[in-house]
Amino acid sequence: MILNFYKYGIMEKQMAISALAALAQETRLDVFRALVQAGPKGLPAGSIGTALDIPSATLSFHLKELRRAGLIRCERQGRSRIYSPDFSVTNELIRFLTANCCQGVDGADMPGDGGELGVETGC
Repeated sequence: MILNFYKYGIMEKQMAISALAALAQETRLDVFRALVQAGPKGLPAGSIGTALDIPSATLSFHLKELRRAGLIRCERQGRSRIYSPDFSVTNELIRFLTANCCQGVDGADMPGDGGELGVETGC
């Protein structure tokens, strides 16, 4: 079951915990980062396994966990499964983590990401 990250347009705490827990494992973090680098077009499972030297059974387990956390999508193209990051969920997770950032502090005085993330933090 893929988790629904939205309730009234806001990520719930338990959904953020699930996403962060999925990323708190070294292989899954490597897989997720490889998919983010590939962008919205994604990568076939075989290419991910080859690039990261992960056996197919192990990769399948980790992809399932990332899907269950809602962080990636899977699309069948012919006989291949193409995995890609769900950037809307990733951005919502970043918004959730930074929602109360810099309360009462002038954002110009705080170190920031310079807008590279494309997420408004309120700073």
